[in-house]
Amino acid sequence: MSHAVLAQLNIAHLRYPLESPQLSEFVANLDRINQLAETSAGFIWRFTGDTEAEQRVFGDNIIVNLSTWTDVKSLHRFVYRSDHTGIMKKRAEWFVPMEVSNVLWWHLQAEPPSIEEAKNRLNLLAEHGAHGDAFNFRHQWPCPV
Repeated sequence: MSHAVLAQLNIAHLRYPLESPQLSEFVANLDRINQLAETSAGFIWRFTGDTEAEQRVFGDNIIVNLSTWTDVKSLHRFVYRSDHTGIMKKRAEWFVPMEVSNVLWWHLQAEPPSIEEAKNRLNLLAEHGAHGDAFNFRHQWPCPV
């Protein structure tokens, strides 16, 4: 990554353990939806949870999705205009509502964003609202470069 890319973090608080029957449909679709993201126009990179500590940085019942995209439009198309939308419609069955569960920001470093950076961006959005360092689909910020 030699220029600005759009980074996104989405976390979800599980209502049940991942192994539970209540989440079987969600779990059964994970690989399919991840593959859909990875083959979508504008997709660059996806965090795959290298260590247990990285996977649990938000807590034991919180799952993490961190990825980078070429632009907001590409990510928006995947989230709201693909088979991902059908999965999102069932999120109330699987996840506990959270006040702030996703954040977008322009990532300027050559390496992908870390989970810690993503957590800091989510906290920035929760504490200060949308601005140049942390925003969302509703309150977007232009790319700085």
